[in-house]
Amino acid sequence: MRIDKFLWSIRFYKTRTIATEEIKKNRVSIGDSVVKSSKEVKEGDVIKIRKNQIDYKIKVIQIPKSRIGAKLVPLHIKDVTDKEQYELLKMRKMSQDYYRIRGEGRPTKKDRRDMDDYVENDISSDFTDWDDFFGEKDGDNSEDD
Repeated sequence: MRIDKFLWSIRFYKTRTIATEEIKKNRVSIGDSVVKSSKEVKEGDVIKIRKNQIDYKIKVIQIPKSRIGAKLVPLHIKDVTDKEQYELLKMRKMSQDYYRIRGEGRPTKKDRRDMDDYVENDISSDFTDWDDFFGEKDGDNSEDD
């Protein structure tokens, strides 16, 4: 099986196109040699992948026939990535500021929905009858004058 198809089928990349692009950027290698998308993967190969600033290493146990479910991935590969790499990833995630400070920048989709709900509830509670709001009475029609 081609390496781009293999990485897609074991769910390492979301699409085969993304897998191919990463291979073209020399982020995937088998052993110590950088590979092309057409490289055939064999059982027992150790694949090194650079993703999210982490060097992953996976060992091919079995070649799947097509894309497999997430629960079946451990049957086909073994993760031999160094524990230091995962600790490095954990530290990076903790050090990054993922969320903006409230009230800073453009509102998010959730903020917009909250604002719309607030405005909608505020108007509906104050003005139940639009005719009263505009000052018209039921029998009083000023357009007839």
